[in-house]
Amino acid sequence: MTSDTGIDPAVPPSGTGCVECDAKGGWWFHLRRCAACGHVGCCDSSPGQHATGHYRATGHPVVQSFEPGEDWFWDYATDEILASGPELAPPASHPEDQPSPGPAGRVPADWAATLHR
Repeated sequence: MTSDTGIDPAVPPSGTGCVECDAKGGWWFHLRRCAACGHVGCCDSSPGQHATGHYRATGHPVVQSFEPGEDWFWDYATDEILASGPELAPPASHPEDQPSPGPAGRVPADWAATLHR
């Protein structure tokens, strides 16, 4: 891992969905991938806000979007989007056939009303 950025490009993602939501049978809006350890967590709009929780628990500041077609990074320590970052180990996103919000079968009908804004 590069100590100046907190990014380890060699670490693969922890899975195709939010680790904590999957363990509890929950759902997410969008996914974020920790650039230091590969932990996949749900975004701050999601009910669980597990990506931010992972940052608070570990101090790993940088995440990358884990959504298909997105490659931006976010730095929790500075509260800003990063213009660029290294290519992380594949896969770069959850499977394209996995819906957002997801996963299929666990998203409530009133999901939009439960998002954090």
